[in-house]
Amino acid sequence: MRAMLAWVTGMGVSWLLAPAALANGWNMPKGVTEISRDIYSLHMTIFWICVVIGVVVFAVMFYSLFRYRRSQGAKADNFHEHTTVEVLWTTIPLLILVGMALPATATLQRMYDPSGADLDVMVTGQQWRWHYEYMDEGVSFTSSMSTPTSQISGEEARGENYLLDVDNPLVLPVDQKVRFLLTSDDVIHSWWVPELAVKQDAVPGFVNENWVRIEEPGIYRGQCTELCGKDHAFMPVVVHAMEQDEYDEWLAERKAEAEAEANSVDREWEMDELMERGEQVYGSVCATCHQQDGSGSGQFPALAGNDQMLDDVDWHKDVVVNGVSGTPMAAFGGSLSAVEVAAVITYERNAWDNDTGDVVQPSEIQEMLE
Repeated sequence: MRAMLAWVTGMGVSWLLAPAALANGWNMPKGVTEISRDIYSLHMTIFWICVVIGVVVFAVMFYSLFRYRRSQGAKADNFHEHTTVEVLWTTIPLLILVGMALPATATLQRMYDPSGADLDVMVTGQQWRWHYEYMDEGVSFTSSMSTPTSQISGEEARGENYLLDVDNPLVLPVDQKVRFLLTSDDVIHSWWVPELAVKQDAVPGFVNENWVRIEEPGIYRGQCTELCGKDHAFMPVVVHAMEQDEYDEWLAERKAEAEAEANSVDREWEMDELMERGEQVYGSVCATCHQQDGSGSGQFPALAGNDQMLDDVDWHKDVVVNGVSGTPMAAFGGSLSAVEVAAVITYERNAWDNDTGDVVQPSEIQEMLE
């Protein structure tokens, strides 16, 4: 099943995943942006040009096969050149190509012009989740797939948006030009939402640009479309477009949460608080590789009963904050807050019968990040 989903998303067959595209059968969705409708119109224009060319070529071919068949005594002529015919079969395709290139070029120019944006969002791909940062707003968060493992394993019926739900969707205002700055922390990913007509690679060490202006409020879904590892098919994208006043309210709440969390770094957290927060972070960020019960899988080591981790808390903190070079273990010091890192480390050291009693405070992690 995972291999099938990875193949589907890797090929970028939007009609298999986008509800609007499914409603149209085999065609691509018109989308909810001006660019997406331009792309759809361009697609249909080129499609009908190809249909006409195909009909004409096959009509002439079948007519010739029928009209000049050997059983009717037809004999083929022998000739080596015909200037008029050569001019025609060069000029006509050239004119067709120019006629196709003009609207395509105009559409591409609009697609690749992110200037004049009202909002900048940094999108960072990570195996296997997305990290969003609202530039100059002080708001950032990680978005991970939230489909229950019980649905993936077949223990319960699959939901309507199977493999396409996340814990933290990207929230954007409608009728505002939003510029995306896309990069990656590990391997090449590709951020793709069909109904927004946005598909852009996220490449380590590079920052690519794209943009969108959403015209209709709603929830729009997509996936990573670059084969990025074993859980490539479990890396959905969800965009929640809101009216401006609703978005402003959401942003104010997020800013208040970020400020409160920043102010809480220096206070002493209780074990119960850290365990509750750590379980949430672990389920969202770590369980994909290390399993919900900490049992590990393949190249991802078990955390339950891991003597190296349990015997050396400083090593444990360093691994989570800075990652492990040459392995899929990412550095979470740049994508999780000090509170989240401290909470997940505390949780890992005291869950699944590990029971070390260790409490890692956010202030300890903040010192490592400074």
